[in-house]
Amino acid sequence: MKKGELIAEFAKRTDMSGTAANVAVNTIIEIITERLKKGDTVGITGFGTFSVTKRAARKGRNPATGDVIKIAASKTPRFSAGATLKAAVNPRKK
Repeated sequence: MKKGELIAEFAKRTDMSGTAANVAVNTIIEIITERLKKGDTVGITGFGTFSVTKRAARKGRNPATGDVIKIAASKTPRFSAGATLKAAVNPRKK
């Protein structure tokens, strides 16, 4: 599912116009992004947690030349699925 499809489905399920649904989805994404930029964690009960992790500087290898290169330290966003989401994706068989 792409962002446009998500917005269309959101509009359909909430009886919102496409424009209002677009604003709502974009606002949620902006809020999560802003909080992650500040280093906060965003938890949505039952769905999961968005967080930022630090990656240490390390050595890598250029696949074209084989030369060793330095990869700078960085931060990366991370998502950890919640129990309810995991259960929905992996239902238990009886």
